[in-house]
Amino acid sequence: METTSPKGFFSFLHDCLRWNMQGSTAFQIFRLLLLGGMIFGLYAYSHQFRHGLEVTGMSNIISWGFYISNFTFLVGVAAAAVMLILPAYMFHDPDFHRVVIIGEGVAVGALVMCLSFITVDLGGPLQAWHLIPGIGQFNFPSSILAWDVIVLNGYLLLNIFVPTYILYNHYMGREADKRKYLPFVFLSIFWAFSIHMVTAFLYQGLPARPFWNNPLLGPRFLASAFAAGPALIILVLAAIHNFTNYKIEKRIFHKLRLIIVVSAIINLIMLFSEIFKEFYFPTHHSISAMYLFFGLDGHNALVPWIWTSISCNVLATLVLAFNPGDNNPKVLLPACMVLFIAIWMEKGIGLIVPGLIPSPMGEVVDYLPTWVELGVTLGIFSLGMTIVSSLLYPALIIEQRYDRISGKVS
Repeated sequence: METTSPKGFFSFLHDCLRWNMQGSTAFQIFRLLLLGGMIFGLYAYSHQFRHGLEVTGMSNIISWGFYISNFTFLVGVAAAAVMLILPAYMFHDPDFHRVVIIGEGVAVGALVMCLSFITVDLGGPLQAWHLIPGIGQFNFPSSILAWDVIVLNGYLLLNIFVPTYILYNHYMGREADKRKYLPFVFLSIFWAFSIHMVTAFLYQGLPARPFWNNPLLGPRFLASAFAAGPALIILVLAAIHNFTNYKIEKRIFHKLRLIIVVSAIINLIMLFSEIFKEFYFPTHHSISAMYLFFGLDGHNALVPWIWTSISCNVLATLVLAFNPGDNNPKVLLPACMVLFIAIWMEKGIGLIVPGLIPSPMGEVVDYLPTWVELGVTLGIFSLGMTIVSSLLYPALIIEQRYDRISGKVS
């Protein structure tokens, strides 16, 4: 019978920490670089903590900037883990089942980054007290923000619990009891869709911001997430395949590419539908889109940003769809990288900032992040990558050992 002893679990945690300390020289150098990024991020954040949000590029008009832009994008990256969970657990695909633990590790890192961006955007961690149920004024269920807090933290807990339970049992040399974790797996599938839809509802529910009052916003959030997320997972899988002994079958890359292509095409169709709505018969509600795509009153900081994003999005989608290299990494990986960056550009700054312009008084200003925002962002991304690498490195060791014990590999 399956049992969990405190001694066994502490041994599991101890070995996970020990393995992280015993990586190759290249791996440790990579971790040191991430540590340097986090230290610089803390320095930038200390500057913001002392002087307030005035050291950022945000203002009374642009109250959401680089932090919320990255938060919005990373919610989609976290939700994209479901594109591995669905085929692995609902369609019993053995290929995806072998790498689903990797997708969940990426989701944990993305969620930690999401919560970190929310914290720094508040101005200081002490400002978050009112978001804690039972302590502050949580305003649940009337507040959509309260729903967002619940779904983000709930999805984080699910993506920590299920992989930890499975890995612990594999560490102990036994199969995990599906009756104990499958209900949470299916719950996480529903939860993955909800975290991105609730985030979209945050923007759609602001009637004074017509740029976001779009019924396609929620579905396009999901489509872009299911394109950018698997694109990142392909890059992570390629790094694991090339730099570790955990080899990834070529057909997994092929299946993920198909998911990316379908999602990216749907995302582009919705994007062009929105552009048609804004410009075929422009109204005063089209001013935000006009600012984004063509500039307004001499303010055009985002015009090259959005056109670069759309061009790269279309180019990467075409390359992935026609697949000229037959899944050749020299073609596949750059295309995934370009698509990931293009969606980050369009879904981040290209979505958030224009929704705030013009102000209710008709004011138009440009927004660009300051070195403080860039530094804090570097620190948060370094933190997320550290968490992902720290989770995946021991997980891959445990899975390889379990495969040998169970006879899945010789």
